[in-house]
Amino acid sequence: MTYVIAEPCVDVLDRSCVAVCPVDCIHFEEGSDRKLFIDPDECIDCGACEPECPVNSIFPAESVPAQWSNYIQIDANWYKDKAGARAAVDAAKPR
Repeated sequence: MTYVIAEPCVDVLDRSCVAVCPVDCIHFEEGSDRKLFIDPDECIDCGACEPECPVNSIFPAESVPAQWSNYIQIDANWYKDKAGARAAVDAAKPR
């Protein structure tokens, strides 16, 4: 399993996790995205990002709290369908 960035990151976009990722698998598009996304195909499951998140938004996929489990699929979808992932974030946490 990989790591997932859940709802606490929405509209925060702190990049501390990006700085410590050894494989650069955390992405977003400035001005378009409301949260960061972890690429499940690139993540090496090292866990370096998890303690760096100031809002406790990063979880191993198998440990994502139930109320945020939809973010597992949202993170994966962003790498295939960015517009769809953005719409899912907006639906999960309206502005």
